[in-house]
Amino acid sequence: MDAMELDFTGKVAVVTGAANGIGRASALHFAKSGARVVVVDRDVAGGEASAGIIRQQGGEARFVAADVTQAADVAGYVKAALDAYGRIDCFHNNAGIEGAWKHTAQYDEAMFDQVIAVNVKGVFLGLRHVLPVMLAQKSGAIVNTASVAGLVATPGMPAYVASKHAVIGLTKTAAGEVAKSGVRVNAVCPGPVDTRMIHSLEQMINPADPAMVGRRYQAAIPLGRYVTADEIAATVLFLCSDLAAAITGAQYVVDGGRTATGGAVTQAIER
Repeated sequence: MDAMELDFTGKVAVVTGAANGIGRASALHFAKSGARVVVVDRDVAGGEASAGIIRQQGGEARFVAADVTQAADVAGYVKAALDAYGRIDCFHNNAGIEGAWKHTAQYDEAMFDQVIAVNVKGVFLGLRHVLPVMLAQKSGAIVNTASVAGLVATPGMPAYVASKHAVIGLTKTAAGEVAKSGVRVNAVCPGPVDTRMIHSLEQMINPADPAMVGRRYQAAIPLGRYVTADEIAATVLFLCSDLAAAITGAQYVVDGGRTATGGAVTQAIER
């Protein structure tokens, strides 16, 4: 693929959950491709660091602290983007949390509520406040971060699995509503990605030997390794680019073949 086809010069990208992991990688890739980036996260230190890296590399970025579960904060990051740059061309609606690892019969209600608030309400609020901007522009591309957990189950993650199924539902609904308006909405569905989140899960599943969980997990992935945050970011940029002009309401799986081979990873965790 010609890098020039992923040229975002003059474009404005907003990325939530951009303090680390997939969000940081996405923000950095947008900036390297010429976009001005609004980095959004409730983690101030991490968010400022992401924006700082972009500026060190010659890009333009600003950080906005926000809790994506709060409508006023979401309206705030949208306003900050418009005040700074006048438009929003690309929106990576990415912020999410994994919650606890407990089977449904033991899952804590407060933890369930927290996961749903960030992963479902946070994505909805992002759509609710960014879509009107893009509809007024008659252009824009949104990528919601779902997961292979939005397509298949992972034992011990009822809230996360439910939330990511919901993200795919929100994606399809919004995409159908705005398709004729020049606005596209898609989802990316990462498999296990080599970020803090998967290592947190390894620790929860087997505190005595998290590395063993990681080895089993990766052995059960046909690619034989975790996906990288950069690989997810590349898919996000593609979906936001003109190369994807006919793609909307889709979910793009980036999982090293995990879902293609059924329950192998599930068995690896449960053994």
